[in-house]
Amino acid sequence: MTLMTKIPESGSLNEEMASAIRVLAMDAVQAANSGHPGAPMGLADAATVLFAKHIKIDPTNPNWPDRDRFVLSAGHASMLQYALHYLLGYEDMSIDQVRNFRQLGAITAGHPEYGHAAGVEMTTGPLGQGLSSAVGMALTERMLNARFGDDLVDHFTWVMAGDGCLMEGVSHEAIDFAGHMKLGRLVVLWDDNSITIDGATNLSTSMNQLDRFRAAGWHVQSVDGHDMDAIDAAMVAAKEMTGQPSLIAMKTVIGKGAPNKAGSSSVHGAPLGDAEIAGARLAMNWNADPFEIPAPLLDQWRAAGLRSTSERKAWEARLEDSSSQAVFTEAMSDEVPEGLHASINRLKADLSSIAPKVATRKASQMALEVVNDVCAHTIGGSADLTGSNNTKTDELAAVLPDDFAGRYIHYGVREHAMAAIMNGMAVHKGFIPYGGTFLVFAGYMLGAMRLSALMQQRVIYVLSHDSIGLGEDGPTHQPVETLATLRALPNMHVFRPADAVETAEAWECALTETSTPSVLALSRQGLPTLRTAHKEENLTSKGGYVIREAQGVRDVTLIATGSEVHLAVEAAIALGEEGVRAAVISMPCWELFDAQSESYRNTTLGKAPRIAVEAATGMGWERYTRNPDAFVGMNGFGASAPAEELYHHFNITADAVADKARALLRL
Repeated sequence: MTLMTKIPESGSLNEEMASAIRVLAMDAVQAANSGHPGAPMGLADAATVLFAKHIKIDPTNPNWPDRDRFVLSAGHASMLQYALHYLLGYEDMSIDQVRNFRQLGAITAGHPEYGHAAGVEMTTGPLGQGLSSAVGMALTERMLNARFGDDLVDHFTWVMAGDGCLMEGVSHEAIDFAGHMKLGRLVVLWDDNSITIDGATNLSTSMNQLDRFRAAGWHVQSVDGHDMDAIDAAMVAAKEMTGQPSLIAMKTVIGKGAPNKAGSSSVHGAPLGDAEIAGARLAMNWNADPFEIPAPLLDQWRAAGLRSTSERKAWEARLEDSSSQAVFTEAMSDEVPEGLHASINRLKADLSSIAPKVATRKASQMALEVVNDVCAHTIGGSADLTGSNNTKTDELAAVLPDDFAGRYIHYGVREHAMAAIMNGMAVHKGFIPYGGTFLVFAGYMLGAMRLSALMQQRVIYVLSHDSIGLGEDGPTHQPVETLATLRALPNMHVFRPADAVETAEAWECALTETSTPSVLALSRQGLPTLRTAHKEENLTSKGGYVIREAQGVRDVTLIATGSEVHLAVEAAIALGEEGVRAAVISMPCWELFDAQSESYRNTTLGKAPRIAVEAATGMGWERYTRNPDAFVGMNGFGASAPAEELYHHFNITADAVADKARALLRL
């Protein structure tokens, strides 16, 4: 079948190009009997302008480092992106993939997923996350530009966001940060359709979004979201505003093209139905069969996809001739310098020799002095707790709005945005981000931390003040439940080191694991060095190991993490004086321990009764102790008092551990 309307020459804009997006979205959602047709149909005109005239991409080389980034923050509109990728000619996006939208094994998941389809820059769906991570991408572009210049780094980050994205709290944090940092290569296209699932947006908000963005320092425009010429002009103007991020508010009709349901919440998240689709096809003068794009129109889209190929080739030639080629290529890779292991080992040897009693947050800073010297592409930061998290080392200058050459980001009191921005930095590539706050505030960041794990990104969370050991700040800041929450996340390594040596090892693990984010849960209070005999092997990489073996066949095994390992050692010594042979296992990372061989795990844990010790709630420890009562730790919230008093008050002491062993052994 062919369209009755004449197809304009390649490169020009026309309604048929947008109609191709609309029909693919309608057809795919209908075939899946599931999905969101409204946003793709409403955004089709803007997407056509963006991808046919402005965005710098090359589907034949989707990972070209200097490509523009496109983030569909309104991830429920995924069929917009999949339709575009098919039309533009991404090799992996066949019409069969579109036809199998939302089906098991297809790359066309219900929401865009990083790593599934070429050209999907990040996983979106949780509203606000895409917009916030796009800020990280735009920040990374400016930071790389400061290092390598316009010849190698000169691209934009484009975002399509909906009303829901702007309602989410994380968007406020990210918008404020982007405006402050003057991220002029960031353009947000707001799908202003005034519709949410429950109905009109005025049910729940009366925010003047234009004033909100202006107040945050953004360049703001408002256009008819279905007037292609107006959209084009707005994009041209946005690209000229190099000192400000840009918002283009596009007044759209959700489900545009659907004769009866357009403009209503009913078109948001359900198939249109056969009758409505037939009416839409008639209104668009579209005569082609489902999932069929007439050849002349497909050719026009494919030509649009190749619009930047020559620019990509010219960039490759510049890289080949650049004196910075090797450094740039290394930065864009996932590898850490070969010297990292040797440098960490030298630090470990010094620490074992000196045996300092330091908080692991301070030990982390000591490790970072080595890490940041060896790894030129680590980028630190903190959510306004630099002095508490100890995330800044001497050589790190601040990243500033007018100077992006630094390596330390002051995120302000914006924990959630910090995590999302680091996700954007990680998927962009070029840097290894780490950021600090208190462990309890992981609750604020959890949505973004979950995406770090889901996208398999090396984002390092430096989370100090990890227990009741923080003391007087009290239960509002004492994260008794947080370790269990984070350990429940798939593909998240949670490290709770016992001393300075384990802390250095944890940093090495976090940096060398390229497809898993890490949490370093660090103490406020000073801890003794337990590893006083230097070992080249990174024992923390095993997740758990025997730090003190029993003299003879074990009677009991004490398992602990972090600030409680030394208590377990003290208890084992006391029990030994009574003839009870107690071994101590330090288990800084459950996830790495579980990844070891069954033989190693069984040998390490042994056959004797086991007791776990941790200044947090005991959820999950029974997998190792095999006894829910064999736990010394917290069973409720903490309190405000000096740390030492709190440990005695909540009975987390060496004596309590020894008593638990005696009771377990019925001594």
